[in-house]
Amino acid sequence: MKKLLVLGNNWPEPTTTAAGSRILQLLKIFQNDGYEVHFASAASKTAYSIDFNQLLIKEQSIVLNNPSFDLYIKDLQPELVMYDRFMIEEQYSWRIRENSPETKHILDTEDLHFLRKAREEAVKKKKDVNLFNETAMREIAAIYRCDLTLIISKVECEILQTSFQIDSDKLFYLPFLVNEAEIATIMEYALPFKARAHFVMIGNSLHQPNYDAILFMKKEIWPQIRNNDPNVELHIYGAYQTQKILQLNDKKSGFLIKGHASDAIETIRKYRLLLAPIRYGAGLKGKIFDAMKAATPVAMTTIAAEGMFENTATYGFVDDDPVNYAQKCLQLYNSESEWQSVSLENSHILKSNYLGSAFAKALLTKTSQLISYKSPEINRNNFSSKMLNYHSNKATKFMSKWIEERNASQR
Repeated sequence: MKKLLVLGNNWPEPTTTAAGSRILQLLKIFQNDGYEVHFASAASKTAYSIDFNQLLIKEQSIVLNNPSFDLYIKDLQPELVMYDRFMIEEQYSWRIRENSPETKHILDTEDLHFLRKAREEAVKKKKDVNLFNETAMREIAAIYRCDLTLIISKVECEILQTSFQIDSDKLFYLPFLVNEAEIATIMEYALPFKARAHFVMIGNSLHQPNYDAILFMKKEIWPQIRNNDPNVELHIYGAYQTQKILQLNDKKSGFLIKGHASDAIETIRKYRLLLAPIRYGAGLKGKIFDAMKAATPVAMTTIAAEGMFENTATYGFVDDDPVNYAQKCLQLYNSESEWQSVSLENSHILKSNYLGSAFAKALLTKTSQLISYKSPEINRNNFSSKMLNYHSNKATKFMSKWIEERNASQR
């Protein structure tokens, strides 16, 4: 039986992050194709971490900068290893190349971290976006080192190819996924306009773009909405809501902090409009994907909508100006005919952009081709990749060895 090892930055939390849901989709694709799936992480589990035993996925706690991982990978010998973000590739890829040389390496970026960082800096310092930062050097190097990189947004595929000259053969576009049965259920159980009330925001509160969006809403947008309609409320959900978010709760203005939502879609479907005033970030936005599955139109900024709607209508509206954004929120919130027209577009958008069967088949075909290439001259016929593997393996290896020896001496 073929084996896939996924090395996680954290143990997946599908009820708190879009990344957690996406990694589970990936695991199921390979599991359904007959792979024996293993998941390993050096992180500590939380109350939200998924129980892999229920999914028949073998989990393993590992230790960073420790030779015990060498023994683990030498025994496992997986056909494929998938790194959950570039930092994990930096930490473990050299050990896998030494102890399981036939293993093929896949990087799942989740989103491009250097792009998110560049946009955050541009917003906070009010300057142009500079993609060529230190994080980009690390993340692009990891992409070159790996045999294949999964990219969640077509916009990010284009950035990698045009700004960094990454060969398209090294990239695989894989968005969020949905199946036909899910879409049928969505349409059957969608709540009508009059059964819904109020506005909603949702997102992991530790994710800086989400926190920034809450502050932006509180200061720039919500006062305008509330002044025009004093009966509406905004309910804000998210895991890990810290004191700096809890203190924003204001019953008088209808700005209400609600805590963790155990089922995001079931929560969103009760509201008339999801607000996503995101000013910086990268990748696709899980909250917007969930809103479409809840048949709840979305008020978006350009960053929020980026990459979400390929060749289809926008599911709601896009506007970056706080005044216009507030006015359009009220218009869509109060117009039943306009709201209904937008809400019903979800089925077409999901089928056009996110239907999972075709993406899964293409991914499995691509990875099968990788596995079949046994000669390094065939699947790594790229001097840049070879050079980066040579130098980075030396650098990360000896840094890890130094930490390993230091830890041993302190015992």
